[in-house]
Amino acid sequence: MCPEKELHQMNIEELGNLFPIIIKEPDKKWAEYYSKEKARILQLFSKSDIESIEHIGSTAVPGLKAKPTIDMLIEIPEKVPDDRIIESLRSAGYEYIHKPENPPPHMMFVKGYSKQGFEGKAFHIHVRYKGDWDEIYFRDYLRNNRKAAKDYEDLKLKLARKYKNDREAYTSEKTDFIEKINKLARNKYEQKL
Repeated sequence: MCPEKELHQMNIEELGNLFPIIIKEPDKKWAEYYSKEKARILQLFSKSDIESIEHIGSTAVPGLKAKPTIDMLIEIPEKVPDDRIIESLRSAGYEYIHKPENPPPHMMFVKGYSKQGFEGKAFHIHVRYKGDWDEIYFRDYLRNNRKAAKDYEDLKLKLARKYKNDREAYTSEKTDFIEKINKLARNKYEQKL
């Protein structure tokens, strides 16, 4: 490993070796971890700073094997200053990552990582302005379609074996499946609106 380097100084290969892709059995505690972290985050902000917080990703789908990382989508009004979001989440132990490829305000936060590897529970927070996000459709579709959830699980297990230390390739290889489900989900759920 590279204990002399800070995480932000490590290259993709070093990070991949330090944080391999590990798929775990479903854990009912994932929903509890999300609820507790959501409550903690809400205490950091005024009610007008946050529109909503959603549990997204595989840990939000009961019965689905997943990387044990709790992904959260936080929607904020555009008027909230970036500095307020950054400083508040840093005060709760999150590391800020500027993500220019993500939708505005281009922010991601992570917790549970150290120079020695995973440290406790891992959380990823994706901060976005209020919108209509695919991650919610994807989550809801998998929650309501066991076959699609099983197909996704099988794909993730296969890719985790193939790309154990390459998160970028692992994520990239899931793209076609995710886009297919997003399209199905939008067709299904938007018709009900």
